[in-house]
Amino acid sequence: MAISPKLELRQSQSLVMTPQLQQAIKLLQMSNIELSAFVEQELERNPLLEREDDHAPEAEAAAPEVETAAPEAPLLDSTGGDDGPLDVEVDNTFTNDTLSEDGGGGAGETFGAGDNLGRYGNGAYDGEGNVLEQTVGEVVSLRQHLMTQLGLSCADPAQRMIGAYLIDLLDDAGYLAGQLDAVAAALGCEIADVETVLGIVQGFDPVGVFARSLKECLALQLADKNRLDPAMQALLDNLELLARRDLARLKKVCGIDDEDLAEMILEIRGLDPKPASSFEPVREQPVEPDILMRPDNAGGWIIELNTDTLPRVLVANRYYAEVGAKADRETKTFLNEQFQSANWLVKSLHQRATTILKVASEIVRQQSGFFSHGVSALKPLILRDIAEAIGMHESTVSRVTTNKYLSSPRGVYELKFFFTQALGSTEGGAAHSAEAVRHKIRTLIEAEAADAVLSDDRIAEMLQSDGIDIARRTVAKYREAMKIAPSSQRRRDKKLRLS
Repeated sequence: MAISPKLELRQSQSLVMTPQLQQAIKLLQMSNIELSAFVEQELERNPLLEREDDHAPEAEAAAPEVETAAPEAPLLDSTGGDDGPLDVEVDNTFTNDTLSEDGGGGAGETFGAGDNLGRYGNGAYDGEGNVLEQTVGEVVSLRQHLMTQLGLSCADPAQRMIGAYLIDLLDDAGYLAGQLDAVAAALGCEIADVETVLGIVQGFDPVGVFARSLKECLALQLADKNRLDPAMQALLDNLELLARRDLARLKKVCGIDDEDLAEMILEIRGLDPKPASSFEPVREQPVEPDILMRPDNAGGWIIELNTDTLPRVLVANRYYAEVGAKADRETKTFLNEQFQSANWLVKSLHQRATTILKVASEIVRQQSGFFSHGVSALKPLILRDIAEAIGMHESTVSRVTTNKYLSSPRGVYELKFFFTQALGSTEGGAAHSAEAVRHKIRTLIEAEAADAVLSDDRIAEMLQSDGIDIARRTVAKYREAMKIAPSSQRRRDKKLRLS
C-alpha cells in the first residue's frame, strides 16, 4: 500500500464551549457577592455598560431587566431591548391543595399568620432595615481592654513594652501563642523580666487570659476563686482522665470520694475555657438570600427573587450609536466587540435570574411539607428529581443550588439543604429523608430519661417500629455526625448531674 498525502472530507458533531457559553455557566454558579464583584469589573472594563441607576432617561436596555412577581400575578415579566419583550412564566405561587398527595400538607391547610409569621425573626430575611447586625454599637476590643489595665498596673516603661508585646501574641480565645524565650530574644531582655510581666498580666480581667494551655487557664480562674487546692490541682493534672470519664481513677488520684469529685467537676464546668471569647466577636457577614419566600392569603407560598442582590446594568445604545458613527475602523471594531459583550452579559444575568427562580420554585413545591410542619416532614430529594421536573440538566441544577440561599418563615437555608438521601420504609411506603431521620434520633435522645438511656440498637428498633428501615450502624453514624455521645457516656453524664 503506497503512502502518499491525500485529502478526505469527514462530518462529525462536537460540543464547542464558546466564551459566551462559558461566561453564562460561570455566572450561574456564582454567589450574589461574587456576581456583584464580577459585574463591577465589567463596568470598569466595558465603556458600553452602565448601572441602571446612573443611566440617562433616553438610554435603552439591550436585554431584559428581572422584576419580581407581585402576589396577584406570579409572572416574571421582563422588557427587552431590540429583541422585543421576553416573558418567562414561572409558577411561583403554591397552595397546599396540590401537595396533599405526597405528604406536603392536607387540602385547604393554611400557614396561619399567628402560627408562622412570627418565625421570620428566627433567621428569616424580611428585607427591612431593622436588622440587628446594622444596629450593633461599637465594642471595646480585647487589646484595648488589656492595654488600659497594663497602663494602670505597670509604671516601668520596659514592663509596659513587654506587656504590649505579650498582648499582641494573644489569640482569639485569650491564650498566649508565643514562647517566652522568643519574646525575650525579640525584645532584647532577660527571660526573667518576661516571666515577671507575665505574672502581672495573668491577673488581668478577664481571668484566665495569657494562659499557655487549658490547664493553666483553668488554674488561673480557680486561683482567683481561692479554690486551687491540692485535690483540684491533681484533677487539673489529669484532665485526660476527666475527658475519658474515668471517674474511678480520678477519685484515686485526687484522694476524694464521689461527692467531692462531683462538686469539683461542676466547678470545672463553670469555668470559661475561652476567657476572651466575649471580646472582639467575629462578625460574620449576614447572608443575603437570593430568593424570598412568604405565605400568601390562600394558604400557599409566593416565591420571588431578592432584587436587592441582583446587579442592574444596561447597554449604552445611544452612546454606542453616537461614537460609532464618527469613529475610525479600529475604534468601530473595538466598540462592536464591547457592544456584543455587554449584550451577552445582560442577557446572561437575566437567564441566571430566571433559572434560579425556576429551580427554587420547584424545590419549594416538592418540600412544602418542611415549611409547613418542620424538618420531620422533609422529603428525600436529589438533583435528578428537580432536573426532570423543570426540564433541565442535573449539572445546571447543581450550579444553581450552590451558594444560593432561600429566606423562608423557618429561616434562611442554602438550596443544597433540601437535597437529602432517602431511607427505605419497612412497610413499603414512601421513603424517608435522612435529615428527617437524624432529627428523630436527636429528639429521641433529648427526651430519654436518666435511668433509661437509649442504646443505638434500641433507637434503631424504635425507628423501625415507626416504619423507617434503618440499621444500628446507620444510627451510630448519624449520632456521631451530630456529635452526640454514645449511650454509655450519656448514662455517666446524667448520673453525675443527679449526684
